[in-house]
Amino acid sequence: MEGIEHDPARTEQRILCASCGTVIAPNPANMCVNCIRGDVDITEGIPKQATIHFCRGCDRYLQPPNIWVKADLESRELLALCLKKLRGLNKVRLVDAGFIWTEPHSKRIKVKLTIQKEVFAATILQQVFVTEFIVASQHCEECQRVDAQLTWKAVVQVRQKVLHKRTFLWLEQLILKHNAHKDTTNIKEYRDGLDFYYVHRNHAAKMVDFLQAVVPMKMKTSEQLISQDIHSGTSTYKFTYSVELVPICKDDLVCLHPKLARQLSDTNPLVLCNRVSNTINLLDPNTLRVAELRSPVYWDAPFTSLCEAKDLVEFYVIDSTLEGPQNGRFALATVEVCRSSDMSRTFFARSHLGRILNPGDHVLGYDLTHANFNSDNWDKLNRAGKLVGGIPDVMLVRKSYPNARKKGKSRGWKLKTLGKEEELELVNRGKSEKARQEMDYELFLRDIEEDAELRGMINLYKDPNARAAAEAALAAQQQHESPNEMDHDGMDQDEGENEDDEEEPEADFPEIDVTELLEDMEALKIGGHDVDAEEEQAAEHTAEHTDDQMME
Repeated sequence: MEGIEHDPARTEQRILCASCGTVIAPNPANMCVNCIRGDVDITEGIPKQATIHFCRGCDRYLQPPNIWVKADLESRELLALCLKKLRGLNKVRLVDAGFIWTEPHSKRIKVKLTIQKEVFAATILQQVFVTEFIVASQHCEECQRVDAQLTWKAVVQVRQKVLHKRTFLWLEQLILKHNAHKDTTNIKEYRDGLDFYYVHRNHAAKMVDFLQAVVPMKMKTSEQLISQDIHSGTSTYKFTYSVELVPICKDDLVCLHPKLARQLSDTNPLVLCNRVSNTINLLDPNTLRVAELRSPVYWDAPFTSLCEAKDLVEFYVIDSTLEGPQNGRFALATVEVCRSSDMSRTFFARSHLGRILNPGDHVLGYDLTHANFNSDNWDKLNRAGKLVGGIPDVMLVRKSYPNARKKGKSRGWKLKTLGKEEELELVNRGKSEKARQEMDYELFLRDIEEDAELRGMINLYKDPNARAAAEAALAAQQQHESPNEMDHDGMDQDEGENEDDEEEPEADFPEIDVTELLEDMEALKIGGHDVDAEEEQAAEHTAEHTDDQMME
């Protein structure tokens, strides 16, 4: 007979609870769970009720000591804020935390907490409890200032004494790219500049530092006493930073003082403003020499420009001959031009645009044949007559693309703008003022298209409406070009001759590559509401299509 193996069943030892006598498994406390919970409360020291402060003006909660944070109901941010209000949580282990639903208008927030703590040797007790938070109303400092009509403590006033807005359009894009306006409470637009309002003085000082890094300027600071407490010796002031920009812009014609011209590497007094950054870059078209004029040097002996962008005249290029000297993207050339409106007289001019000008092109420049400027520097230049090559009849500035502009092709990109508040004088401006501002904006967009270096300094965004506008324009053009059945043959021949007379657009017309554009996240519809609306429209379209098929 084979032997039978005996495997006795294992039995767990049991003991009696030291308090109530219940049979339990052995543990270091020799007590059951109910007795341990009755004798030890691990939630001791953690408040079951607390108060959080809420600002009804801006919908923010107070995070002590003086930080106001934005948080939605039952959000992760609000839960973190509530847990920070509970003292004693650092002595226990937090296992879980969550909200218990309450009425939104009840001013009560309930949080369910699960914690663990070691009560005896190798004995860990877990407990669940609810903490109630009372939402108390309290105005933040910003809302208090709004109610007391003290909405700002410091203001930065930026002004430029010119007739156009192209400098501020460029400065606006720089501010948007670097997010330099994040601390502003309000931005007001005036006829000759912008005002930036701040709650704290150090925020205004940061804006002034940013402006000093990107534009040539000078600044004055003033302060106004608002209130004073003689008992505590404290006072409240409003600070004003007055910033004035240099009234010299890109493509302006400038005549320097002879002494200043000698300081700038002995350049010619009659120069063009090539670029404006934290310094003014001046280009001599006769020698291709570039001089940098710093802001302190300019304000020691300020001067104004002789001609601005509105004074540019279109010329037609008859011939262009390179002379040899080059400086980066500039090449010296002798160009024969005539006015596009009057081809009976031709001019010879030395220009820095030798690389891009060819016979048959159009170029913008200043006509100085009968110029008479109210400038002391210009009078000194005429009396001295020491300009290399003499005072030219024409100063060429930049290439023009009139044929491509006539096509009216829509741009596939757009720019963002600051949320500005216009003054009453700008709201009630006339038609001529609006037309001038629209022209300034169009010239600024053309500068962006033609200058790759300028595009690298700002952000360009894709325009979602550009494709639809281009398709509509193409359809309108095709409809306009389609021959009418009722027209006579003679009229068709005249139209064909007119089409032949139209010039083709320039081959080197600058176009912005799609890779340089950014996605406008604000224009994208990502929210659930927009998606539902699109689904409803798609469902309606499908239903209509099905009904049409059934009718057929």
